[in-house]
Formats: sequence, structure tokens, C-alpha cells
Amino acid sequence: MLNLTELTAFLGWCLFINTGFLLISGGLLLIMRDWIISIHSKMVGVPVDSLPTLYFQYFANYKIGVILLNFTPYIALKMMV
Repeated sequence: MLNLTELTAFLGWCLFINTGFLLISGGLLLIMRDWIISIHSKMVGVPVDSLPTLYFQYFANYKIGVILLNFTPYIALKMMV
């Protein structure tokens, strides 16, 4: 069974990895936007005009998930330990 210190360390690494993934994918989307949109449009058949909205929804949901599932428990455990 995990103790509080190990669980805090685990959540810290999860937060680090997920935040890094969010920053890298957001940065790549900003830098190579046209290329990524053309690939996704061809792969899944989504119109090019609706892809920026879908990207925005994805990043918003991912960020909320990281905050709720990684950041908030990490801060709560840091205060407890």
C-alpha cells in the first residue's frame, strides 16, 4: 500500500508529465498548425473549418482533467504531508 509521501510523489510526476504533454502538444499545434489540420482533416474526414474548435475543446478538457485529477490532489496531499 502507498503511504502519503509516495502518493504525493506519484501525483507530482503525473502532473509533470501531463503538463509537459499539454505544453508540447499545444506548442506543436501553434507551430505546425496548417500541416496538422490538413493531416487530421484527411485522416478522419472532419471539415477544416471545424478543426480549430475541436482542438480548443480538446485542450480545454485536457487542462481541466489535469487540474482536477493531478494538481488538486497533489496540492491537498502536500498540505497534509
